[in-house]
Amino acid sequence: MSATSLENPIYGLMAEFDTPQELLTAAEKTHGAGYKQIDAFSPFPVEGLADAIGFHKNSVSLVVLIFGIIGGLSGYLLQYYVSVISYPTNIGGRPYHSWPSFIIVTFELTILLGGISAAVGMLALNGLPMPYHPVFNVPEFARASDDKFFLVVFSTDPNYDAARTREFLRGLAPRTISEVPA
Repeated sequence: MSATSLENPIYGLMAEFDTPQELLTAAEKTHGAGYKQIDAFSPFPVEGLADAIGFHKNSVSLVVLIFGIIGGLSGYLLQYYVSVISYPTNIGGRPYHSWPSFIIVTFELTILLGGISAAVGMLALNGLPMPYHPVFNVPEFARASDDKFFLVVFSTDPNYDAARTREFLRGLAPRTISEVPA
């Protein structure tokens, strides 16, 4: 690694496009060319863009399932422990382990922990809150929330080579190509 790359690390290369269709086409070609660590920025959702950049994983549902099961089990086991082991009380001849009466609290704790884990899991898996992102260092990126569309190829991508990647992006006919400092 050269001394200049250590002094001025590069986050990646950013290409700017004028329309969502240009961004979508560029994203498909970039992913098709073997670049796997890419990201796209748009002022509004673009149909098919997530698939075009190769974003397929969504772990929030797994987090919700796991915490929902934990909530349900903990609610049921807490009631079982209190009613059968710790403080058994004969109420109207009902058995100590009267599972139908445990269902309401079990259901409520399943929903509570599932819902909280959905919100917290979504934030954590998206890396939020993120008050700083390297793309904010590029002045042109200020228009990403107005009317411009951006595609970033990360320098950590195995296929990334500054000169070859810049030439590849130039072949996609972007409006501009910018280096994104880390």
